[in-house]
Amino acid sequence: MSSVAGSPSPETPLTGTCNCGAVRIEVLAPFETAGYCHCRRCQRRTGTGSSLGGIVAARAFRVAAGAEALRVWRPPDDGFPKWFCVHCGGHLFSGEPDGDGTVGVRFGVLDADPGIRPQWRQWVDSALPWEPVPEDGLPRYGGSCFA
Repeated sequence: MSSVAGSPSPETPLTGTCNCGAVRIEVLAPFETAGYCHCRRCQRRTGTGSSLGGIVAARAFRVAAGAEALRVWRPPDDGFPKWFCVHCGGHLFSGEPDGDGTVGVRFGVLDADPGIRPQWRQWVDSALPWEPVPEDGLPRYGGSCFA
């Protein structure tokens, strides 16, 4: 199973998996930040009004099993690559896991509490009119993207 919430490390990683279990990921350090994205890409990718995820350094993230089942969609104009399972279509993370930057992990794939709560909402001008952004006190960052 997974590590104690909020304290993932190489010895006790926070684990996650796609819907069918073909791909397993591990987070090896605490998340740097977390929040909701309301952009059209996240809406279309998840089928929901927003996507909740956390940001971690790429060096603190690894694909533990099932790399052969991963596929990537690289947006043609801007944005991070989006990684998903070829078998179940489960979206797991964004970014370059073997790079020097960061990886955005979808909280829905995690097996345990990520140890961090959402801290912001971004691209709120892209929020769907039938699903208003809740008044939850989180900072909001406007703009719309990727229509």
